Amino acid sequence: MTVHFIGAGPGAPDLITVRGQRLIESCPVCLYAGSLVPEQVIACAPEGARVLDTAPMTLEDIISEMVSANERGENVARVHSGDPSLYGAIAEQIRRLEEAGIDYDVTPGVPAFAAAAAALGMELTVPEICQTVIVTRTSMKSSSMPEGEDLVTLGRSGATLAIHLSVRNLHRIEKDLIPLYGDDCPVIVAFRVGWPDQSFLHGTLSDIRAKVRAAKLTRTALIFVGPALAAKEFRDSALYDADHVHVLRPRRKKA
Repeated sequence: MTVHFIGAGPGAPDLITVRGQRLIESCPVCLYAGSLVPEQVIACAPEGARVLDTAPMTLEDIISEMVSANERGENVARVHSGDPSLYGAIAEQIRRLEEAGIDYDVTPGVPAFAAAAAALGMELTVPEICQTVIVTRTSMKSSSMPEGEDLVTLGRSGATLAIHLSVRNLHRIEKDLIPLYGDDCPVIVAFRVGWPDQSFLHGTLSDIRAKVRAAKLTRTALIFVGPALAAKEFRDSALYDADHVHVLRPRRKKA
């Protein structure tokens, strides 16, 4: 018996991996995060499968279901939104499975920041503008941020920031980042990426809070901050440059 942690992607049912879908199709037990994973994603569970939305469940409830499935010799599809390695709360589940001697594996999914960039048709790493993406969040009612991971520290890098779970904390984001990025730094708020009602708000550090308030966005949003979001004047990368020689494209001999 194995518990399969599966990344469902950001919301669109066709953005789950082939492996993830096949695992759901094969497991007699399916536990899915219903607040962020649409029912269409787990509709392929086998007929008669035990399918439970974990949104109203506690960690103990979830582990109890896994232990019971293990006793019956039934594999479990544990379906999380996005990619389980990012804010997936799988570490605490894995710790308890290891204590119980229950096997598990993890199937990755499309993370929200990658799906948002794709929907926007943009690259987050632009030559000589930004070559680093930092995935982070801010501290509100959830656990506090570790020392050295505050926005001021991270913002000194000048990287593209992909800030999760923080749309209600825009005042703090504005206060911390304007001194580092400037009040005209581009900001994009991506709302419910991959869902039918997905939308994007474009602004700057100085005006995005008012735009979010006017749109009444209070959850399920990702915030991008950084100069790469609006970069137009930049050099081509060396990857396909005719003068850039590498092992797969050696220098051509002159005729």
